[in-house]
Amino acid sequence: MTTTHPTVAVIGAGTIGLSWAALFAGHGMRVRVSDPRPDLAAALDGALTEAAPHLARQGLDIGNLAERVEPVGDLAAAVRDADVVQENGPENTAFKQELFAALVRQAPPHALLLSSSSAIPSSAFTGDLDDAGAGRVLIGHPFNPPHLVPLVEVVPGARTSKDAVRRAVAFYRSVGRVPVVERKEIPGFVGNRLQNALSREAIHLVEQGVVGPAELDTIVVNSLGLRWSTVGPFLGAHLGGGPGGYRHMAEHIGPSMRRMWDSLGSPAQSPEQTERLIAAVEGAYGSRPYRELTRERDRKQLAVLAALNTDTPTAPNQETRS
Repeated sequence: MTTTHPTVAVIGAGTIGLSWAALFAGHGMRVRVSDPRPDLAAALDGALTEAAPHLARQGLDIGNLAERVEPVGDLAAAVRDADVVQENGPENTAFKQELFAALVRQAPPHALLLSSSSAIPSSAFTGDLDDAGAGRVLIGHPFNPPHLVPLVEVVPGARTSKDAVRRAVAFYRSVGRVPVVERKEIPGFVGNRLQNALSREAIHLVEQGVVGPAELDTIVVNSLGLRWSTVGPFLGAHLGGGPGGYRHMAEHIGPSMRRMWDSLGSPAQSPEQTERLIAAVEGAYGSRPYRELTRERDRKQLAVLAALNTDTPTAPNQETRS
């Protein structure tokens, strides 16, 4: 980075982009936010007001927070002296191809170009860039909301430079996130693939009438969610094997688990089934306002983070590229 507090351009001011902007500003960075939405300034004010108490609980200075964030309508003006660009545009390959071509032209040559893409690997939208441009583009995929949830999946493209990966890891660590470098590109990366695998079976169980949406959520919150928030699936399984560890688990319980794999569901999700599922979820949660639900979620997530200690140990996989 060129300064102690780099200048960051946040492109796209949806839920993720607004959360990123609050986090970066909370760490003393100068932030420019670009989005064509007509209510950009109001959206930023609201997001910063909502995020400020969360940032304060993380020990960040929220004094003059809004003064560090500037809404900018023009993309070129937003990125002209940026050290880091965090893109949060639509999940559309053609859109990202055009946008990143513009970013390579308009951002300074040293600027790190990061995408919050949820599923599209960067190699899918950097094919027309020269090596120098593609070399500084990579995925920095957060979990919502990024100013609270620590993980950032750092996924290099086929031509991303080792230096860009190193800088991305250093940047995300500097704002208190936990970056994990993934070794191969795969659609959806790791976090969303795991989330989708669980969601697929959850939908199947609701479709089959085994449980309703609220009951399924209660099961996860009071079992897997609780366990995985502290140890994750593999360490959880290792401990589940007792003194014999994962070997005992694999040898003695593994066969029955593998038999269960064959019965896992593939929801049909026809239009009629989709509508029934939507109605069931709305029946469980639709009576409460969105803001009330998100505030409750954020309050609980902060409590979990406090219990775990936000000084999370460095993730073990931090090599740049083999």
